[in-house]
Amino acid sequence: MKQLLFFTKSSIFVFFIFLICLTGLYTYAYFSPKLELTNIGQMYIYDQDNTLVYQGSGTSEWVNLKDISPYLIDAVINVEDKNFYKHQGFDYLRIIKAMFLNIKNKAIVQGASTISQQYIKNMYLDFDKTWKRKIEEAFLTLELEVHYDKDNILEGYLNTINFGAGNYGVMNASNYYFNKDVKDLTLEEAILLAGIPKNPSKYNPVNHYENAVNRAKVVAKSLLKNNVIDEDTYNSLFQKKLNIYGKRDSNHLQMLMYYQDAVLNELENLKGIPKSLLDSGSLKIYTNLDLNAQTKMEETILNTVDNQDLQVASVLIDPKTGAVKALTGGMDYAESQYNRALKAQRQVGSTMKPFLYYAALENGMTSSTKFGSEQTNFVFSNNKIYSPSNFNDVYANQDITMAAALAYSDNIYAVKTHLFLGEETLVETAKKAGITGNLDPNPSLALGTSELNMMDFAHGYTTLANGGYDTDNFFIRKVEDLEGNVLYEHKNKKKFVLNSNYVYILNEMLSNTSNAKFQSYTTPTALSISGKMSRKYALKTGTTNTDYWTVGYNQDALMLIWLGYDESLNLTSDASKWAKNIWVDTIEDYLKDKDTDWYETPQNVIGILEDPVTGEQATNQNATIFYYVKGSEGNLNSIPVNKEEE
Repeated sequence: MKQLLFFTKSSIFVFFIFLICLTGLYTYAYFSPKLELTNIGQMYIYDQDNTLVYQGSGTSEWVNLKDISPYLIDAVINVEDKNFYKHQGFDYLRIIKAMFLNIKNKAIVQGASTISQQYIKNMYLDFDKTWKRKIEEAFLTLELEVHYDKDNILEGYLNTINFGAGNYGVMNASNYYFNKDVKDLTLEEAILLAGIPKNPSKYNPVNHYENAVNRAKVVAKSLLKNNVIDEDTYNSLFQKKLNIYGKRDSNHLQMLMYYQDAVLNELENLKGIPKSLLDSGSLKIYTNLDLNAQTKMEETILNTVDNQDLQVASVLIDPKTGAVKALTGGMDYAESQYNRALKAQRQVGSTMKPFLYYAALENGMTSSTKFGSEQTNFVFSNNKIYSPSNFNDVYANQDITMAAALAYSDNIYAVKTHLFLGEETLVETAKKAGITGNLDPNPSLALGTSELNMMDFAHGYTTLANGGYDTDNFFIRKVEDLEGNVLYEHKNKKKFVLNSNYVYILNEMLSNTSNAKFQSYTTPTALSISGKMSRKYALKTGTTNTDYWTVGYNQDALMLIWLGYDESLNLTSDASKWAKNIWVDTIEDYLKDKDTDWYETPQNVIGILEDPVTGEQATNQNATIFYYVKGSEGNLNSIPVNKEEE
């Protein structure tokens, strides 16, 4: 009896201590600075014309609680936190029940997080399961509850929750899955949607409809149990398959989110923006996005690529400024949020050769310098043999010019040039042009066997496209707070790093990849799309077994495109055709209303009519202009290299 009395008194004492501590915590939270929720995540992204293209919380469109379907509100509350409007941030009975079940089962079989806790976690915290994070979550939840009413909290939660497939917030999710406004959802649609956040990947109804319906039935059961729906309604649910839309409308291009990801990635690395604003997302971000170019790029990719497993990454840049106008990082952001333009490392193939031939020009070779194009084994001092080959084993079996080698993408000529210059020369030249990725100084580097990231590679090509100036490629023009105070403004920084004479000669040689006058024992690599070109371009293609690139530019536009499989599977010849046509259709559309001229010939550069293959002076109908720095035009000699080069 005494033990029972002691236990009772102890329990009452502990309860009162707990009550006093809890009251103290709520009081302290009340007098703490108010959490900023009104503008939490209210990020505004503008295009190049200062037109608002996105408004929302990180990746979600904001919608008021009164404009959300009551069905969805009821479904979310009942399946996630049925006592939401009764508790003060923590459901203590639910916590005790969860602890009991988890101890009984010796595993975590039930959680006890409330909507308030989930909202705090979504907005302010990472998902680490540490005691420090749990304590932070608890205190911020107290602050949330004492400063805001339940409707504010619920509205914020519904606008920031992850519904899978790149959809954050109920409006995004409703538009994507059902092609309708969130206020117009039916009961079944609302129940299905409410089930997704439990496991957004597993319960995505586009890819896993049965899983989604099974989860929806759990949600429906909670509504029945809590007397929100009756037995007849419950039994009538999901008798017929729902129509799942699974697409984004014209204002939500399925690849546009890749550009937005790139913007947010750059935002995180900008200096001078207060961390509090970066954390809350309360910013106006003015970008270089050309929505017409982005739309055309996406439409062209979707209308050209006839392989649902193939991935595409592409970027369109104004080389004069480095402004990124359009970008895609995959075929469909809803299917894969992995941004290949920003993150993937892929072999670049023969698109590395322009940097090699710039180095050659800078080191005394000319556009008519000749090497033999023939099957060659390169034998090194350690008795290792390197035996590159040309595409389809096509060789001139004679000396050819550098201009011809570039037009045909002759691998033998490239490796001979690379070894003649020294393997470090190409590495140094690429670095000077702005490429920061790892480049191994080996014999195959000239053929693009090193893996590079597209945006890093684009940096180097921007230097070639703007005449030799190193210019940062950038997405964000300006950042303001919500009151219009300028927090950041991009300033163009140009550094002259390459000789403009040699860059001009290189660009002229690259224009020959679509020049019919070079058609001889083989065909220039981009001749198939020359009929679509209304302007002159410097253009290079690159092929490996697993990667296909097309890179081309003039002084007003630079575009890179890559096609390949994430699993690095072998490509078919279709990839070459698709990449070239996507490139030309997109860049031609982008430049259609622009007065674009080719580069002005430097005063120190002259042109001579010569035979495309042999480089001998000529006046026949196939003669083409070879360009030289004045004084080097007499350097037409071949450089002898044996078939077995040590």
